[in-house]
Amino acid sequence: MWMEKKPEGETDGQGDGCRGSQGRRHGAGGGDRVGRRFRNGLVSCTGDMTRFSKCMEDKAFPLQLVEWLLRGVARVILANNPLSGALILAALAWESPWQSVVGTVGLLAATLTAVIIGQDSAEVSGGLHGFNGMLVSLLIGLFSSAGDWYWWLLLPVCLGGATCTFLYSGLAPLLDRWDLPVAVFPFNTAIVLYLLCTGPHNPYFPHHPALPAGALEPNRTELSTAQVLWGVPLGVGQIYGCEAPGPSLLILGALTLYSPLMAVHALLGSGAGTLAGLSVSVRHVSLYSGLSGFNGALGCMAVGGLFFTFSWRTHLFSIASAFLSAYVDIALSNLLGTVGLPACSWAATLVVTLMLLLNGRGLAAYRIPIGQVMAPEHNLRFRNQWAAGDSSDQDSTDV
Repeated sequence: MWMEKKPEGETDGQGDGCRGSQGRRHGAGGGDRVGRRFRNGLVSCTGDMTRFSKCMEDKAFPLQLVEWLLRGVARVILANNPLSGALILAALAWESPWQSVVGTVGLLAATLTAVIIGQDSAEVSGGLHGFNGMLVSLLIGLFSSAGDWYWWLLLPVCLGGATCTFLYSGLAPLLDRWDLPVAVFPFNTAIVLYLLCTGPHNPYFPHHPALPAGALEPNRTELSTAQVLWGVPLGVGQIYGCEAPGPSLLILGALTLYSPLMAVHALLGSGAGTLAGLSVSVRHVSLYSGLSGFNGALGCMAVGGLFFTFSWRTHLFSIASAFLSAYVDIALSNLLGTVGLPACSWAATLVVTLMLLLNGRGLAAYRIPIGQVMAPEHNLRFRNQWAAGDSSDQDSTDV
């Protein structure tokens, strides 16, 4: 395959020179084979890594559990790749070792609860019962005013993770009727319930109250353009509660490993959210830290290739989803902030659910059934098969 055969007459007339050139061609062919193996190995590490899942099926339970947990870490950002999950977990440890511990405990509690109550094995192995538990645990740790390494905080972390699994299990049959994902409804519900139960002055689990996005600045300083631009990639990190540049860029790199198309939409959506924040003059710290952008990033990623096959129509649709998610987030932040509650990712969750319910002809042709959702590049490649109703060899990857 890699060698071109020379005509017999030409070969006979070359003598030693022919053997020397043939040796060089063998060497070039060997280099090509190495290059192809490297490319194949790199490609196998991208997307959903379905071959890796099949290889893990006959491994010991602890090894399988590690894969399930890593996929659960990546699910927070709508990815389904264990290597991406490992990179994101490293980013969390870089940002705050305590936060990485809290998030892992919540993830483990949610996943083991799903195993114990006998949830669908494909959902458990895909990390679908873990990512909500991780999110609620990260927010519990982020809002806690008790400081780092407050070990009693692991009690509500475990309870919150398990609660998310029960909520997910209850909502899934209801939303399946409309072919809708459960998404992060369990996380948003559980974190609000926890903050309402404990209150900011609880003697055991105190937490910082959230401020409205439109609260007045304590000092009327001028806006820094450089910090606003830095807030765009930080908006991707804020999906995990990270606001440092290094960990945020590592999270963006993990997303790029899963799907470059989703990484582009994440930055685009975060930029749209930042513009939305600028248009209504939100607090400067919300712009600088990326808080204005993360709901826009989620809304843009979900529509721009994940639940819809990528095209120029769905691309414009994803930008509209990003702006709408950002404005809804600002409105909810101002509303819930009056009672000290965060808006979390309610905005992106509600907006994406609304977008999935739209049935216009221009969008219905690109809508991907929830049970067939995979990496956007895979969705684009197999669009014709889905249009024909071919669902063979597709894993259930509800996000």
